[in-house]
Amino acid sequence: MKRGRAALVAGIAASALLLTACAESQREATPDTGAEDDGATDNGDGGEGGGGDDIFIFGAAGKPKHFDPFYASDGETFRATRQIYEQLLDFEPGSAQVAPGLAESWDSTEDGLTWDFQIREGVKFHDGTDLDAEAICYNFERWYNQPEAAQTGAVAYYWINNFGGFADSGEESIYESCTATDDMTAQVKLTRFTSKFPAILAHGAYAIGSPAAMDEYDANGVETKGDGFVYPDYATEHPTGTGAFKFGGYDDSTGTVTLDRNEDYWGEPAGVSQMVIRTIPDETTRRQELEAGTIHGYDLPNPVDWGELEAAGNSIEIRPAFNILYVGLNATNNEALKDVKVRKALSHAINREQLVSTQLPDGAEAASQFFPDTLTGYNPDLEPDAYDPDLAKQLLEEAGHSDLTIEFWQPTEVTRPYMPDPANIYDAIRSDWEDVGVTIDAVALPWNGGYIEGTEQHKAHAFLLGWTGDYDSADNFIGTFFVEQNNAFSTENYPFADDLTKALKDADSEPDEDKRVEMIQEINRQIAEDYLPGLPISHSPPAIVVSSEVQGLITSPLAAEDFSTVTLGG
Repeated sequence: MKRGRAALVAGIAASALLLTACAESQREATPDTGAEDDGATDNGDGGEGGGGDDIFIFGAAGKPKHFDPFYASDGETFRATRQIYEQLLDFEPGSAQVAPGLAESWDSTEDGLTWDFQIREGVKFHDGTDLDAEAICYNFERWYNQPEAAQTGAVAYYWINNFGGFADSGEESIYESCTATDDMTAQVKLTRFTSKFPAILAHGAYAIGSPAAMDEYDANGVETKGDGFVYPDYATEHPTGTGAFKFGGYDDSTGTVTLDRNEDYWGEPAGVSQMVIRTIPDETTRRQELEAGTIHGYDLPNPVDWGELEAAGNSIEIRPAFNILYVGLNATNNEALKDVKVRKALSHAINREQLVSTQLPDGAEAASQFFPDTLTGYNPDLEPDAYDPDLAKQLLEEAGHSDLTIEFWQPTEVTRPYMPDPANIYDAIRSDWEDVGVTIDAVALPWNGGYIEGTEQHKAHAFLLGWTGDYDSADNFIGTFFVEQNNAFSTENYPFADDLTKALKDADSEPDEDKRVEMIQEINRQIAEDYLPGLPISHSPPAIVVSSEVQGLITSPLAAEDFSTVTLGG
């Protein structure tokens, strides 16, 4: 449940997740936002809605893909949509604990197949229409009834990995129906028990949008265009949620998102009148802008800069390492990768310990499996593959691929919680592979300019990617990666594909938690020792930095900050 700002601050202060640095002075003029001046001033006075008139400016590493969270899979898009929309469920501030959101309460039948959600009263969408149970069911049915163009992981990534198929896809789905049993009660039925429900409903992909706006602006009107997709006006110009900020505009030429305070918000109003998210691809430039006072903060500062940033009076908040960095492998266009000896060779060629110690912040660890040890189901008996270039060469020779060539993709215009410096991490792995005789065809693409779509469309042989947990569940990691065989790894290419899919579904369907943990630990062993669809590299604690003016920011272990709590000034 949303709480008043005073209660929220008191509840989080004990866990040291609240930034409370007071500013020594306030700026005399509104900073350059990269957008047109709307007359707001940085004077700290209370606005009509109860918050201040300040403008909070945040530096982002990459552009958002669009503003429809259902079609999103990347952090830069969710950073913006998270401020505009809300979900049925939410997370307690500063934690991964599920809490009420647009649903005040919920319960289920004993078999976990029927769920009743009591919808919060008095909530309006940004277009003035009312939130009710019919609106909730409209969203579920919209998600389930996607056009053919959108029925791909490159578009509806989370639905496919969480719920499965669509109404006309012929593929199994755990979603059955949604019915408004009264004005403020939505009843959702599932086709089978799943350990991830209802927690998945707190994820930003399942944000609740205005049915009226989605109808008017053709929300499902996704079309294919060449190797990419064209999104409708709802996603690009008219996103309409219930959040503390409303969409104010987007300048694609500069990558600048403007969000205006929702003066009719049902909960505590945003602490600033406007939030501006400026795309600044270069991390050094983001730091320089913070030092110059033209932005108030940015995510994922380079670990080598943490000390100097703090010495200059900024606040560095470090989140838990609730993530995984991995090298994805895909044999669709490289037959050699179908041989597990080749995949094992590539793993043993990587010097994980050196990479962690030279490229990642203190607290980072080499990974032995595809999720961190804070999650239930982690297998403590597994160790990261040892760095052994001689063994790597031997395995390549045994496989008949001593002359292996791989197209290895590098993301640009991005910084991720698990990957603070993609270029240097890429270079370290490329160098390790070249040292054992692998020829690298290097490909560099912008994160939201072909990289994500290309990996989802199986174009890359090898690629850097990772994951920050969306909620406290092992299935959110390995289930998301591997249940569907037409995934970024194309596990459909391997003989173990059916066994892995079945094992993951069986574990997710097991209501007995102790049995489920045993099943997950065995799956982790098989993935690490027998299957190797990709190579787990590391878990890294990400940070966020803000200037001394910023108060009230509550960091999220999921890197899913709600910036409505931010205020500026002393």
